[in-house]
Amino acid sequence: MGWLWAIIVGLVLGVIAKAIIPGKQHSPLWLTTICGILGAVAGNAIARALHVAETQGIDWSRHIFQLVAAIIIVAVVDSFYAATLGKRKRRRMERV
Repeated sequence: MGWLWAIIVGLVLGVIAKAIIPGKQHSPLWLTTICGILGAVAGNAIARALHVAETQGIDWSRHIFQLVAAIIIVAVVDSFYAATLGKRKRRRMERV
């Protein structure tokens, strides 16, 4: 059940991060979900390091750390994905 929640949280964080980042992102949904999962893990680690991982009620600070980490990871991975995609398109055009 933990993996299912990781995928769901990753999907939600990735989609929110993609919506916040200005401009068009080229990465597919599966890659966005993986970036969201990585953002959740990184945000949890940062929250634990700052001793705000578990509080009474909703852990807003932990969720904010997760979202910020997801935004950064989605932006970086999408730029690499777009650069790789662009190289593939240039190679195809050179072959023709």
